[in-house]
Formats: sequence, C-alpha cells, structure tokens
Amino acid sequence: MTSVSVVGLGAMGRPIARNLMGAGFDVTVWNRSPEAVAELVAEGATGAKTVAEAFQSGVVLSMLADDSAVSAAILDPAVLASVPTGTVHVNMATVSVGLAKRAAALHAEYGIGYIAAPVFGRVSVAQAGQLNIIAGGDSSLLERVQPFLDVIGARTWPQGERPEQANIVKIIGNYLILAAIQSLGEAITLGERSGVDGSQLVELLTSTIFPGPVYSSYGNLVATRQYEPAGFTTTLGLKDLRLALDAADSVDLDLPFGGVLRGVLAQALANGQGEMDWASIAELVRSGQSGEGSPETPTR
Repeated sequence: MTSVSVVGLGAMGRPIARNLMGAGFDVTVWNRSPEAVAELVAEGATGAKTVAEAFQSGVVLSMLADDSAVSAAILDPAVLASVPTGTVHVNMATVSVGLAKRAAALHAEYGIGYIAAPVFGRVSVAQAGQLNIIAGGDSSLLERVQPFLDVIGARTWPQGERPEQANIVKIIGNYLILAAIQSLGEAITLGERSGVDGSQLVELLTSTIFPGPVYSSYGNLVATRQYEPAGFTTTLGLKDLRLALDAADSVDLDLPFGGVLRGVLAQALANGQGEMDWASIAELVRSGQSGEGSPETPTR
C-alpha cells in the first residue's frame, strides 16, 4: 500500500504531506484554497479537485480546523457515498467528543473505516516527523495505517477501540497546556516584578522541578514575549477550551479553573490577540487584566 491522501493543508497538513512524500508514498492532496495544493503539486504530489476524489486513494489523513470544517468537507452524505468500501479515514483534527461519535457512526454506515488520531506537537515538530499521535478506533484499522503514522510521528499512543477516546485525551492535553501557560504567566510576572530575570527563571524551573517541552517552550515564549508567528492561536485555544468544558459537562463534572481560563481567553480576544500564539495570554497578567474577562462560571 503506497497511496495516501492528505486533506487539509494548513500549517500542520503541509509538513505531514511533505514527510509522506519524502518517504516515497504516492500522495494526493486537497485543500479548500488551491494555493497550498499547487505548492505541493509542484513538489510532486497529485492534486485532487474535490474531497471525494481525494478519498479514492484508499487511505486518507485529514487535518482540518474544527468540527464545522470536518462536517462541511467530509461528513456530507454525497461525499461519503462516493468513497470506495474499505477506505480508511484518519481524522487528525482536534474535534469534540460529539463530532467524533457522529463521524464514526456515519463512516460505519457507508462502509468506511474511521480512526481518530489527533496529535501533540507544534509545526516544527510536524516538520521533523516527531508528532505524538493519539489514536482511537478499531485496532485492525490502526494497524493498516500505522506505516503512514510511523512516518509523521515519533510514537502512536492507542487509547481504545472507540475513536472518541483519542479525542478526549487530546482535549485533556490541551486543557493542561492552557493551564500551564496561565500559571507560567503568573509565575514569570511575579519574578519580573521582584527583580528576577524571566528567562533565567524559566531555565531554572524547567531544568529542575518542571522539566518537559510544555514548560520550557511556552515559558521561553512568555519570558521573551515571542507570540508571532503563532504556533497555535488564541482563537483555537478558546475553541479547545470549550471542547474541554463541553466534555466535562457531558459527564457531569465541574472544571472550576476552566471558568478562569475562559475569562482570560475572552479578554485576550477582546484585546485583539486572537491570531497571536495562545502563550500571549500571559500579557494579561503583566498588564493586570487577567481578571477582566467573563465571570469565573462553572461548566454547568
């Protein structure tokens, strides 16, 4: 099996397609805007004029922005009805648990295999083929697509036979990243106002009690105020926070800090930070605005 399609050629989709091409696979690409398709066709990919055409390859990896993009591009019955039986779709988007369940049911109705495989890793990690892939779905289908995932990821982490299990793990991860960014903003600002160098503080903390890529990478962004170009925007951060709050509500769980984060993100968007990196929420702490967003309401 050497053919694969990549649907969605944003900041993450393009390096995924390039890595698959570099590994010798025959790659077909589709994107809503044609410029990204033309760019990859010039590098050796085959361009698809429609999503349905992209699904003729037998295996499809999609990296779309959100629930609405996945619904519009892929969950159209007219598209699904044209997909050859036995095709496997690997949905790498961060989507809601509800959308994951709906997508799995629709794919099964049309005889299409469905794997959820959201990822941890920013654009530079995708470019290096070192994504951590969280996978949910039928293990035999996952085994079938694993050669493609091995090219784009450092490790695949199976989470169970139901696709939505992978999506809830991804949502939990992004919730924790957002909480870490907020705490870093508070800690670094406290250090700065007390005469401590922010960058040195981040180096000390991430070399001792908080090692790991989240605290080191986002701590450095906050300490140096490097928020553009965005690796992950504040707008997307709010979208993912809402997914976490909705998921918690569906299992009758309150996330008290989620209300705090919602207020912070709302204020950041009101300040025009929507397209900046979500690490920029730390600037609300520096400016004394971190408590000026929407009220700290519970998830229900």
